[in-house]
Amino acid sequence: MAFWRRKTDIEKERRVKANDREYNAKFSYADNRIKTSKYNIFTFLPINLFEQLQRVANTYFIVLLILQLIPQISSLSWFTTIVPLVLVLAITAIKDATDDFFRHKSDKQVNNRQSQVLISGSLQNEKWMHVQVGDIIKLENNQFVAADILLLCSSEPYGLCYIETSELDGETNLKVRQALTVTSELADIPKLVEFDGEVICEPPNNKLDKFTGTLFWRNHKYPLDNEKMLLRGCVLRNTEWCFGMVIFAGLQTKLMQNCGKTTFKRTSIDKLMNTLVLWIFGFLVCMGVILAIGNTVWESLVGKDFQVFLPFDDSHTNAVFSGFLTFWSYIIILNTVVPISLYVSVEVLRLGHSYFINWDRKMYFAAMDTPAEARTTTLNEELGQVEFIFSDKTGTLTQNIMVFSKCSINGQAYGDIYDEFQQKVEITEKTACVDFSFNPLRDTKFRFYDGRLVEAVKQEDPSVQEFFRLLALCHTVMPEEKYEGNLVYQAQSPDEGALVTAARNFGYVFRARTPENITVFEMGQPVTYQLLAILDFNNVRKRMSVIVRNSLGQIKLYCKGADTIIFERLDVCGLELMDITSEHLNDFAGEGLRTLALAYKDIEEEYFEVWMKKYIFVSTVIENREDQLAALYEEIEQDLKLLGVTAIEDKLQDGVPETIARLNLADIKIWMLTGDKLETAINIGYSCNMLRDDMSEVFIISENTLLEVQQKLRSTKEHIVGLSRVSSATDVKSDIQLYPDSVFEEAIIAEYALVITGDSLAHALDPGLRLVLLDVACLCKTVICCRVTPLQKAQVVELVKTHKKAVTLAIGDGANDVSMIKTAHIGVGISGQEGMQAVLSSDYSFAQFRYLQRLLLVHGRWSYFRMCNFLRYFFYKNFSFTLVHFWYGFFCGFSAQTVYDQWFITLFNIVYTSLPVLAMGLFDQDVNDRNSLRYPSLYKPGQMNLLFNKRQFFLCTLQGLGTSFLLFFIPYGAFCVLLKEDGSNFSDQQAFAVTIATSLVIVVSVQIGYDMHYWTAINHLFIWGSIAVYFAILFAMQSNGIFGVFTSYFPFVGTSRNALSELNVWLVILLTTVVCVVPGLVVSFLRVDLFPTETDKVRHLQLRKRQEPQEQSLRRVRRTSSRRSAYAFSHQQGYGELITSGRNMRISNPCSAPSAGELQQNSNWIENVLKRKNEVACASEENAEASDSGNIVI
Repeated sequence: MAFWRRKTDIEKERRVKANDREYNAKFSYADNRIKTSKYNIFTFLPINLFEQLQRVANTYFIVLLILQLIPQISSLSWFTTIVPLVLVLAITAIKDATDDFFRHKSDKQVNNRQSQVLISGSLQNEKWMHVQVGDIIKLENNQFVAADILLLCSSEPYGLCYIETSELDGETNLKVRQALTVTSELADIPKLVEFDGEVICEPPNNKLDKFTGTLFWRNHKYPLDNEKMLLRGCVLRNTEWCFGMVIFAGLQTKLMQNCGKTTFKRTSIDKLMNTLVLWIFGFLVCMGVILAIGNTVWESLVGKDFQVFLPFDDSHTNAVFSGFLTFWSYIIILNTVVPISLYVSVEVLRLGHSYFINWDRKMYFAAMDTPAEARTTTLNEELGQVEFIFSDKTGTLTQNIMVFSKCSINGQAYGDIYDEFQQKVEITEKTACVDFSFNPLRDTKFRFYDGRLVEAVKQEDPSVQEFFRLLALCHTVMPEEKYEGNLVYQAQSPDEGALVTAARNFGYVFRARTPENITVFEMGQPVTYQLLAILDFNNVRKRMSVIVRNSLGQIKLYCKGADTIIFERLDVCGLELMDITSEHLNDFAGEGLRTLALAYKDIEEEYFEVWMKKYIFVSTVIENREDQLAALYEEIEQDLKLLGVTAIEDKLQDGVPETIARLNLADIKIWMLTGDKLETAINIGYSCNMLRDDMSEVFIISENTLLEVQQKLRSTKEHIVGLSRVSSATDVKSDIQLYPDSVFEEAIIAEYALVITGDSLAHALDPGLRLVLLDVACLCKTVICCRVTPLQKAQVVELVKTHKKAVTLAIGDGANDVSMIKTAHIGVGISGQEGMQAVLSSDYSFAQFRYLQRLLLVHGRWSYFRMCNFLRYFFYKNFSFTLVHFWYGFFCGFSAQTVYDQWFITLFNIVYTSLPVLAMGLFDQDVNDRNSLRYPSLYKPGQMNLLFNKRQFFLCTLQGLGTSFLLFFIPYGAFCVLLKEDGSNFSDQQAFAVTIATSLVIVVSVQIGYDMHYWTAINHLFIWGSIAVYFAILFAMQSNGIFGVFTSYFPFVGTSRNALSELNVWLVILLTTVVCVVPGLVVSFLRVDLFPTETDKVRHLQLRKRQEPQEQSLRRVRRTSSRRSAYAFSHQQGYGELITSGRNMRISNPCSAPSAGELQQNSNWIENVLKRKNEVACASEENAEASDSGNIVI
């Protein structure tokens, strides 16, 4: 290898020898020091400056500054650019330095933590950063794990220990780890000192849930897996002490391997801004060329006459070279069309919008003390442009609080209750539950209503006994018993906790476990089972089994898992029972319950011994261990006997159906991506209004081969397109006539839904078929993907994100949702029952799905609206300000002379006009939050990018161009004929400059005043205060006092006082202001009156309510109690306003409050509205006004 090539040996396996630093040092493994900081004292300035110059705008202004230092081409002082540039660079540098200081502080704190390390035969305190691979360290209760260590022994029996992994995956429930039996005996220092085992394992990686290795010690091999490892970031709990051997240290630990750089997300407005900046720069170059040519021509034709007394200096050799220098001079002067303050202002606005989300009390969930949190400040306006939402089901749409609801045992269903006529009785909160007082170890919070199951347990039905015995044995739950009878289960999933709790209440109490045994109290009698093997669950197997030996010496395999998986492995003798159970299973799934099938198997002693030898051998293999174990599990999990199925209820979160309905009305497509079975997913779809009975068809794709999936997708597409063509010829015309612009029409435009299973989706995501899948899915209003893996979730999001060019949002609550949350443009995490990993990976987080409607329809829409208005106004005012120099060039011999005083140029964007535009960008709102939610169709302009695009930029550029033209030529024409009160002429350029500058400040302030939709005290203070500050600074800078101190910097003493003391000047300023502002005002009024948008109509409605006469207000107040119910009812029925016509779809007698029965009858408001679509006629304008006055609260 050549000497200049860098050595890049890839570690293929790791060899670590205990208590042998010299041996381990030859592999050059990483030490335990971590470094997350970016800078130090010496590198901060150059590196940070280099990073900031990666931003094109900063580099652009640095180049301008250099140009301004060249006296031959600069007519502006250097401070006009360097002051705002240094301010921006300094603010960013201070922010970066502060962030890095905290990273340094955190690194120092972590690296200096103390750990007890076994060195030279004794335990010594060492800093974490000095711990090395192969060291044996001691951990005590509540201590953080210093590195990724192999658990050797602990204070608990059988080498058990308990850890909390909240820093790794956000889950706060305890997890159990267990040392090898052979090392669990190394419980004292002398034995640990003599331990010289060698571990050969996988190289460092970021897989938190997997570890493969082998321990070689005393001529024996012992398999190692993730259950033997304690990872850095975990905390030791409920364990007095433990010893471990360091395998990975520092940056090679799994925690640090997972701290990779998060993909930087940029908004569509950011991308548009880059394009516009290039356009503006091109426009700037064009103006510079025009003025440079003008200078060349002027110098050739006119300027030569002045050379007698104004000759060229040494740098000016001819007219062409003069034009060349003039070009660069005008590039400097006109650079303010893209002021650096724009980027600072954008960041301030985004930060403010993020705080508004954090402070929103209506998104605060008191039950969990969880507010909404904006975890990024760069995506707020993107929230107003979302077109696709990808949602998890469990814990996102549902509560993820599992309750054992029903079951089927040996063909008998339990869970429903019946009256004396054998009619099913609806279970309510008042329904009496089963009495479990016979069980002193029961969970008092558990509720079950079918007493037949308790009787079957008491009668010692063998099938029922085996059913609950399986639930008590086949799991990974850890019990905690702080005192006698006080059992707390630490479950890795709510499902397992619910099943073990159910077994507990029915008399099969899981009491304790060791690595070799499980103790269950069966109807009060302790029974110990020898645990022979655990065949663990994974996403491929979709089942879990345990093999135990009971007190009679019998070996049994208990298995639970997905019904499709279990049924495939049943003994052929149980087909009749399987058919009966399948009917119960479909009934349970139809009710939206989560189901699991249970089965068992008796195993012969001789067969098990042979199988166990294979198991022990495969467990020590390093290559393809998981595949070989899976094949071994498959071998023994055959010819099972069906016991029954469980049904667990996971209720919808509050407000989910209403939220989905509103988002649908906003033309946002919602796709549900879930790992649940097909029937459960469909039922939840109906429950939350994603699926409706009135849909034309729900297409289900569950084929198993690529060809079948391809044929099904193509036939589905042809069916939808064919029916749409027929319906469009007959129905669309009549619909448009009956319901113009109705917001309800948005909810029923798409008549189809697509449901696809994970197996079919795997084929549909094939490169040759994925676009067909996307076409079919986008033709449907609702898409549900069930039985999908986390990777498939991310692939679906990436498919839409890449090919539809639409803004996507992914929302979930579990670790399995992290991939799609990171893939989508916007990731939302829900603080739920599955830990905080989704939240930690998200851009926004809150506690309940229903808050999503407020995040998008209120905060998202407002942020987009405010940012677009801010950008339009900012470009308008800067074009108005800058292009005056362009017009002035034609009257100053193209000499690059500025119109304004240099201090005005410096302060215009950072003092005179910065606060009003910030106030508009922070506080403006076209309609209030209540109407934003009530009229979801107001969200559509953001999806179509209507408020700020290339066309809008062109229009505001034209407006700024016209304003600059008027700002220059009206004062210029006036000054040609204007006389002072004493009869003398206005002859000085500075009086002309003061007049234009004053007119400019007043014009842009008045313009932002009538562009403002929502006035606050802060808006008034900033707008009128900025005008006052302008005059104060103007008179101060041209006063005698400051001239006496800084003569060379403020030479125009008394100019403003002399000019603004003349009445004629004020008349010119007034005329200029009126002529500049009135045309835009007229256009705005005509547009709203002749071509009103939906926003204009809702604003008109909102303003009309504020202006209602007192008599109507009193009438509304007098009926407050009844109207509150009516408002809630209308709010559910809602979105019935026909916005373009101002008319409502109304129920009969809308002024009377509905009774409780009527409210119950109409609880599912969207279905009722859709059913009545063809029965509703447009109400008269008078009735609409009456209804609106009662339904909208301002």
